[in-house]
Order: sequence, then structure tokens, then C-alpha cells
Amino acid sequence: MNEVNSARKMRSALGQVRGYGPAKSGLRHWRAQRLSAIALLPLTFYFVISILVLKGANQVAVRAYMHEPWNAVLFLGLAVCLFYHAQLGLEVVIEDYIHNEGRRVLLLLLMRGSVAFFGLLATISILKLAL
Repeated sequence: MNEVNSARKMRSALGQVRGYGPAKSGLRHWRAQRLSAIALLPLTFYFVISILVLKGANQVAVRAYMHEPWNAVLFLGLAVCLFYHAQLGLEVVIEDYIHNEGRRVLLLLLMRGSVAFFGLLATISILKLAL
């Protein structure tokens, strides 16, 4: 119990309210960013191969390629991982470099909304090609 109290004392008042502090959300965030980066490696390689395969293809060929279930699933996986990884990275930049609390919260909300919007746009575009 004594260790818990000393850990609470080390946190700022804002950190105590939010529940952040040593070994709380930071480790989870770090792991999520590393795992999404690892997932992006083969998915990006697959994307580059796909672009090379589809180079010069017409719309019918692209639709046929995307109609294959594995291609659609891999493209969706790429979009989800890419936008999730971007959100995690931008979150760190905003939290580290924006010191005004009100501005930080506003920028985080705008960034998360933008990432969600463009992620949804990419998902709908992939599904439209695949279906």
C-alpha cells in the first residue's frame, strides 16, 4: 500500500484525475505503436506489390483484383493499421509539444476526428471497390 501512495504523490494533479502515471497508459501506448508498426511492414510490402501488379491496369482489372477476398481484407487491414498508427504517433507529438491544456485537448479532438473521418473514407472506398 505504501508503494501505491508514493506513486500517487509522484503524479501531477491532472495525472491523478486522468489516471495516468508511471506504468499506466504509456506502456500500453508504446506497445500499441510498436505492434501497429510491425503489422504495417508486411502490409506495406503487399501494397507496393499490388501497385506494381496493377500498374497500367484499367478500372475493370482493378475491380477484379479487389473483388478477391484476400486482397480486400489485406487492403482493409492496411487502412486500419495505417490510420491507427498515425493516430498514435500524432497523439504523442501533440501531447509532447503543445503545452497549453485547452489547445492540446482541442488538437487531440480535431486529430482524432480527422483520422476517424479519413479512415472511414478509406474503408468505404475499399469496400466499394471490393463489392
